[in-house]
Amino acid sequence: MSVPDPAPAPPDPDPAAPEWLAAYLEQLRSQRKLSPLTIEAYARDLRELAALSVALEWSQIGHGDIRRHASSLRAKGLNARSIARKLSSWRGFFTWLGGQIALPANPVDGIRAPKRAKTLPKALSVDDAVHLVASPARAHGTPLPADLCNHAMFELMYSSGLRVSELASLDLHYRKADAAGPASLGWIDQAGAEVLVTGKGGKMRTVPVGKAALAALAAWLAVRTPPADGGGALFLNGRGARISARVLQLRLKAHGQAVGTPVNVHPHVLRHSFASHVLQSSGDLRAVQEMLGHSSIASTQVYTSLDFQHLALVYDKTHPRAK
Repeated sequence: MSVPDPAPAPPDPDPAAPEWLAAYLEQLRSQRKLSPLTIEAYARDLRELAALSVALEWSQIGHGDIRRHASSLRAKGLNARSIARKLSSWRGFFTWLGGQIALPANPVDGIRAPKRAKTLPKALSVDDAVHLVASPARAHGTPLPADLCNHAMFELMYSSGLRVSELASLDLHYRKADAAGPASLGWIDQAGAEVLVTGKGGKMRTVPVGKAALAALAAWLAVRTPPADGGGALFLNGRGARISARVLQLRLKAHGQAVGTPVNVHPHVLRHSFASHVLQSSGDLRAVQEMLGHSSIASTQVYTSLDFQHLALVYDKTHPRAK
């Protein structure tokens, strides 16, 4: 009876890391199937903890050590979000380590990151948003296909509040999964004046499309050539392939600068503007939540603050006793 060859030992994720750190990173890779970028982020955070605790073994690091490390990071100017991520990385490691060796306790338990400053999403005024998406890229001469593509993308993004990834993944029509690729994640229903998209968590939703966006789409489709790869992508780059989120972002930024938009414009600004303007006009938070694809109403409630800012601005400008 032949004896099977032993399975090769998994490569050490980081030969310079301590033994337990290497084993933990291998567990993240082989059992939890985390992505290489995520594993590298864990590795950086844990190497930083090892450097901060250079005179201590992993089992000797205590609650007070972690608290001091977190305070030192804050003193160095690290923001609350980054500190929270590091604490999460450290906590997960010690939870795993406690299953390998005896630990008095998880030294990270009970330690919270500094409170994050609440920042409101940036939104354009109604006039600025309309000027941005309605302004042609070329004031004179016949627009190029790329100009018509940009106009259709920007109008649709503002009209329906789409995420940049949702916009880039749109197909002209629904496509079933086949040898050429997977099924469509989103597509346009021009007759129904709707767009169907797949958002976070794989959840599909339907959002109305306004007349201005439909007109811009019709102008783009009149000059659009089939994608070079034979796929069904709605919006294309200069090589005839599906446009990427990054190229879309760069095009919108350049367009905003060209038409004189007073702020730096990125795709999420149009999504925020869509939500803020619909809420200002309707006051229907649940409808805005559904159109944005938010799982929790709490994510949508931030726009009520923007709505109040708009009302406060109107008050300051118009009330005779406001100043």
